[in-house]
Amino acid sequence: MTTRFDPGARNVLGGELESCSTEPMTGFFRNGCCETGPDDVGLHTVCAVMTAEFLAYSKAVGNDLSTPRPDLMFAGLRPGDRWCLCAPRWKEALDAGAAPMVVLEATHEETLAIVPLGILKDHAVEA
Repeated sequence: MTTRFDPGARNVLGGELESCSTEPMTGFFRNGCCETGPDDVGLHTVCAVMTAEFLAYSKAVGNDLSTPRPDLMFAGLRPGDRWCLCAPRWKEALDAGAAPMVVLEATHEETLAIVPLGILKDHAVEA
């Protein structure tokens, strides 16, 4: 069971925030959930399902998520992995036509300050 930083965290649908991924372990707090807090200036709140297209886009704009970084205990992401993305980066990818799909039940409600629910629903996959 994933340890929760904030057991009262809500998802974009108004329900309890579900875990995004523990393999690979994700989240700003590395607890598997796309929770946020005062130190999370990137707003790592979008639970996204990685695609080759998004990973290539992210690498091209300076955030290489696919290359392993053993020094950071990061194995690198592959298509199909779930990962807590920064809401502004997800929106940037959306605008560039490279946004990955989103797991709404595991996407923190703070995302709604950046992306409207309707747009998230248009890019939703089942939990």
